[in-house]
Amino acid sequence: MTRCSWLPEGDKLYENYHDHEWGRPLHDDHKLYEMFVLELFQAGLSWRIILGKREAFREAYDDFDINKVACYDEKKVDELMQNKAIIRSLNKIKASISNSKIILTIIKEYGSFNNYIWSFTNNQVIYEVGQTTNAISDAMSKDLKKRGVKYAGSVTIYSFLQAVGVINSHEEDCFLYHREKKPEVE
Repeated sequence: MTRCSWLPEGDKLYENYHDHEWGRPLHDDHKLYEMFVLELFQAGLSWRIILGKREAFREAYDDFDINKVACYDEKKVDELMQNKAIIRSLNKIKASISNSKIILTIIKEYGSFNNYIWSFTNNQVIYEVGQTTNAISDAMSKDLKKRGVKYAGSVTIYSFLQAVGVINSHEEDCFLYHREKKPEVE
């Protein structure tokens, strides 16, 4: 079975992520929020590190319950800083909390996090390979930063959009490569 060339051969955790999650259109707010928080922590690190710590993050972050995370206090921040199973970056931990509060305002404004994310492409999947940013990630990053979201640079947002299937970057040789055909105009 041929997979995307960037995937380390024989890494079962990464293969499972690639085969069953990455690049598949995601519309569940809870999962979108989880991926957003994980992408924030990934900034400057490899995604493989995050995958290896994903279950620990789920446990430490109350299964990514946005309402709970948005209410974390200094005591919880200290607890997270002592948790060796997750990324212990004080700035990222604090950003994950403040970002959660901002995402809750986005959900109020758009009706869901899903509606906000997919509004940048008019609910369409974008197919492209070999990029690290594009006009969509630039626009979303700019909007999120304007709202006060931290660690939301265009590269991080592009990676997030790939992860949740807004951008499908499976390579042509990959068994998951699939491009929606547009109806022919007569």
